[in-house]
Amino acid sequence: MTKPSPEALAMVKQLIEMPTVSRDSNLDLIHWVRDHLKSLGVDATLVHDATGKKANLYATLGPQDKPGIVLSGHTDVVPIDGQDWDTDPFKVIEKDGKLYGRGTSDMKSFVAVALSYAPKFLAQKLETPIHYAFTYDEEVGCLGAKRLIEVLRDLPVKPKACIVGEPTEMQVIAQHKGKKSWRVDVRGFECHSSLTHQGANAVEAAAELIAFIKGLARKKRDNGPFDAEFAPPYTSLHTGTVNGGTALNIVPKDCSFLWEIRYLPQDDVDALYAEVVAYAKNKLEPELKAVDPACGFTFTQISEFPGLSTDDRAGVVELAKALTGANRVQKVAFGTEAGLFSELGIPTIVCGPGNIEQAHKPNEFIELSQIGLCEAFMERLLQRVKTGGALPA
Repeated sequence: MTKPSPEALAMVKQLIEMPTVSRDSNLDLIHWVRDHLKSLGVDATLVHDATGKKANLYATLGPQDKPGIVLSGHTDVVPIDGQDWDTDPFKVIEKDGKLYGRGTSDMKSFVAVALSYAPKFLAQKLETPIHYAFTYDEEVGCLGAKRLIEVLRDLPVKPKACIVGEPTEMQVIAQHKGKKSWRVDVRGFECHSSLTHQGANAVEAAAELIAFIKGLARKKRDNGPFDAEFAPPYTSLHTGTVNGGTALNIVPKDCSFLWEIRYLPQDDVDALYAEVVAYAKNKLEPELKAVDPACGFTFTQISEFPGLSTDDRAGVVELAKALTGANRVQKVAFGTEAGLFSELGIPTIVCGPGNIEQAHKPNEFIELSQIGLCEAFMERLLQRVKTGGALPA
């Protein structure tokens, strides 16, 4: 087993024990990181959200006037509500070669290893700078990264590569699916359930549209397009929550549901969305409006992140393969902030410690060996950036 250093383990513990659930502020953690870097002689820039209660952090180690390599990670974690944990989720427990705690896998261990290497990076006269980009609200739509990208766009010197440390078991990911999600609000007309002919049932209308979405999902499953390197190898559609109705003896006037599309790079997500809207507006809505013109469907987009499609021959891919020893790159169905950096023109890959299978679950854990492998990755990166040979020509 590749053993992690005491410095890395201490940093993991520090970050895990600062709860940063997406719905709450992350400023305690961000301010701690800012102050830690300041103690090392590094000034960090904070980019706040509109409320001022959350912030991204961006910092450069090494020359400010050269394009560097971004080490990116999100600081927020998903809630523990309703989960049955065997231990305190916000206390790191080491057991049987694993570290348990919320965020150990997704993805504070990568952030911790990157930060633990700051003194080593700074001890060298770096030819290629290292940039830290730590964000808020990745788990609720990559909101922090979108805000940070606005700032990076105006930098006089743009980074030349980005490594997003989401849990991939240190495998190199060059492509992932994109995602869009929506809330649908259905307005019906309320009446007594013995007089259904006088009402417009919002729950039933929502159910019909959900069934249509399921039908589109089956078509994608059966007819593609396909890419066997993704799991599943097709664009998926999914309804996650449904809320509506007041009582059994009342025809419901309101219903809402959340649904999403996770799409292959070659698929047309906007065309799929248009099919759903057209079915709602042209097929289902006229029946509702015949009862009351105020009835109908309202669609509100709630989140979006682009897919990632980095060329296998890109310098950042070759770099990551060299740092990990991988001889091939992979594709994943889950989404990350990587597509946003890529859209800015920064070649980006995903590679980090931990297994996505552990993310968001009770008793989340990371294998200690994964932290050790991530440190080995950082050590090899250090050797590259101190000589200026970070990216292959």
